[in-house]
Amino acid sequence: MPRVMIVDDDRTTVRLLKTLLELDGYDVSIAPTAAEVVTLAQEVQPDLFLMDYHLDEMDGVQVVNHIRALPAFRHTPIIITSGMNVEREALAAGASRFLMKPFDPESLNTLFRSLLNA
Repeated sequence: MPRVMIVDDDRTTVRLLKTLLELDGYDVSIAPTAAEVVTLAQEVQPDLFLMDYHLDEMDGVQVVNHIRALPAFRHTPIIITSGMNVEREALAAGASRFLMKPFDPESLNTLFRSLLNA
């Protein structure tokens, strides 16, 4: 079962995504704050990160930099989402993909499978 870590502080969005992803067969962990991402990631070893750009202490690009600095996650797919077009910054920081909000949660399974099988 692939492990996905959702990094987002919007509890409503997180609950919806968690439910949908679990129905698609993913093991989902949640990091509600940027400060928790690295510690939790080292514990659960996610196969993929789904991360909001706007987080509490730092933006998603800064979190991507912290994740990519860890050898275990240098090549782990990271998808950044935002309501603003920050695709250039996200990809330059090392994100694998950028999704503009609102996106269709139903399409995540296809995207995840393509990234996990790459």
